[in-house]
Amino acid sequence: MQKIIILDFGSQTTQLIGRRVRELNTFCEILPYNKYPEDDKDVIGVILSGSPLSVYQDDAFHVDLSHIRGRLPILGICYGAQLMSYMYGGKVESAGTREYGRQNLQFVDTENPLFNGFEAHSQVWMSHGDSITKLPEGAVRIASTETVENAAYYIPGEQPVFGTQFHPEVFHSLQGTLLLKNFVVDICGSKQEWSAEAFVETTVKELREQLGSDRVILGLSGGVDSSVVAVLLHRAIGDRLTCIFVDHGMLRKNEFHDVMRDYEGLGLKVIGVDASEKFLSDLAGVKEPEQKRKIIGRDFVEVFNAEAKKITDAKWLAQGTIYPDRIESLNITGKVIKSHHNVGGLPKEMHLQLCEPIKWLFKDEVRRVGRSLGMPEHLISRHPFPGPGLAVRILGDITREKIRILQEADAIYIQNLREAGLYDEIWQAGAILLSEVRSVGVMGDERTYENPIALRAVTSSDAMTADFAHIPYEVLAKISNEIINKVKGVNRVCYDISSKPPSTIEWE
Repeated sequence: MQKIIILDFGSQTTQLIGRRVRELNTFCEILPYNKYPEDDKDVIGVILSGSPLSVYQDDAFHVDLSHIRGRLPILGICYGAQLMSYMYGGKVESAGTREYGRQNLQFVDTENPLFNGFEAHSQVWMSHGDSITKLPEGAVRIASTETVENAAYYIPGEQPVFGTQFHPEVFHSLQGTLLLKNFVVDICGSKQEWSAEAFVETTVKELREQLGSDRVILGLSGGVDSSVVAVLLHRAIGDRLTCIFVDHGMLRKNEFHDVMRDYEGLGLKVIGVDASEKFLSDLAGVKEPEQKRKIIGRDFVEVFNAEAKKITDAKWLAQGTIYPDRIESLNITGKVIKSHHNVGGLPKEMHLQLCEPIKWLFKDEVRRVGRSLGMPEHLISRHPFPGPGLAVRILGDITREKIRILQEADAIYIQNLREAGLYDEIWQAGAILLSEVRSVGVMGDERTYENPIALRAVTSSDAMTADFAHIPYEVLAKISNEIINKVKGVNRVCYDISSKPPSTIEWE
């Protein structure tokens, strides 16, 4: 299959480059800058990402491109463009002040294939502290802004080299997608064969070849990732798939029964395990967020393993690992950024092989695959939900009473978002119980001293960055009134208006 290789130099928008390429129905793979594949027979082009570093720093990431240049088209973005300029005889210097935000092109060579179809003063997005003050040897300037003379350059050749100081992958570069299309499709020659339907057809065939007549175990969470994996595997191997759905007692209201009903409707063989007593007992008195996560992770493995061992002839464990999980778990220096429950291998005692059929997909692609498989829309469009469940939305220790309060409040919140037609516009929403805090209130003629609830709702494309959802005041007012009037133990509701960064989506 044709593919674009994206070499990651540590930019926070590298994933966006990958998503934009995938949106062009072209497969791509994001790799650390120094891990270019030895076998690149299917590679049709290479993109170099941005970076928080300066190319002239002693610890800057440099890479030898001699085995690529001349064989494949190359596009450098921001740091990538600066790096090639630095390596090929140009000059990169500090801009004095950081250039960040919208700018308009003052000059653009629309005869150049990279800018084919561009408007004369197209808006682009800058994010850099350095500028290319001298172009690399043999390069031609093809775009400028008012403050950046060398906003883009071109090194002619049978396999050309391009560099852009701006970021075409971000939304604020209004014709950025066109630039990437010009590079990926017109210059690199993508046949645009990557699609959800093609993925399903290819993956089902590959799963049948990989698994043969073996039995497979899959841990279901109720989320879109594991659900899509279940349906893919069921299509490939039928009832040789056994799914295990563990209820740790911290799911949303009625979620265990609702999800079990959905899975039965899909024809899946699912073992439902109510392990809430074990989880809540082990969590008693624990307040520290990371400790709560570790206990839940440990208990989940124990409960899952106990059920899995009953299926004595199983040889495979399937997981809903997706591409961002793998990219986030290790950065280009090899240091862990964020732990994911699906990343890091299998417990040795399981003696199972790992099957990860959607490990190359982004979240939006997983949803498209789910629709291609004919899954119910409410399963596909379901908001992401943390593996530890409401445990990371209860600040402080976990009790059944606190879970009840949060489940009731959360159910009112989500139902109101649906009724207002806002649920599908929001990436993720949930209520948080501030159980370590008490708030004074008045109900009737009596003083109350009860818990506040915080509401969180964010918009995002991939959860790497997020902004708070601008929910209308009248909707928030209705939600607040219903929660305070109907949920015993709550007398105040607040709305979280922080963005990521600096805040995270979840509170813990």
